[in-house]
Amino acid sequence: MSDPHTGRSQTGYLFTNGGTAISWRSVKQTITATSSNHAEILAIHEASRECVWLRNVIQHIRGSCGISSGEEGPTILHEDNAACIAQLKEGYIKGDRTKHISPKFFFTHDLQKNGDITVQQIRSSENLADLFTKSLPTSTFKKLVHGIGMRRLTELS
Repeated sequence: MSDPHTGRSQTGYLFTNGGTAISWRSVKQTITATSSNHAEILAIHEASRECVWLRNVIQHIRGSCGISSGEEGPTILHEDNAACIAQLKEGYIKGDRTKHISPKFFFTHDLQKNGDITVQQIRSSENLADLFTKSLPTSTFKKLVHGIGMRRLTELS
C-alpha cells in the first residue's frame, strides 16, 4: 500500500529488450486492493495488457518489414509474490481468498494457458519494476538502474 490515506497500491511494470527498457509505467491503482496478493494481481493484469500490445506491435513491425518471426516463444513476466503466481497458475477459483477479486483480473492466467506469457518468480531485490513503486536502498537502486540499461557516460566510452 503506497498511499495510507486512500489505501491504494502502486502498480509498476517495465519491459526490456536486449537489456534496455522499452516500455514502463508507474501509476496508483484505481481500486483499493484488499490484500497484497490482490494488489499484485491487479498489477500483473496491467502488465499483461501491455505485454499483449507490445507483442502485437512487434509482430506488425516484423510483418511490415518482411521479417519472418518464426516460432515466437512466450514473454517472461517476473513476479515477486509467490501467492500471486500460484493463484494465476490455477486461474480464477471462487473461494474465501479470491471472492473479492474480479475474474477479469485473471486474464494473465489465460495468456499463460495460451503460451503467450510465462510468469516466473523473481526475488524482490532483483525486480526491475521496484524502481517505480518503492523507495530502495542506494545499492539496490544502482543495481536496478543498471539492469534497465541506464549507464553512466564514463561506462560507455
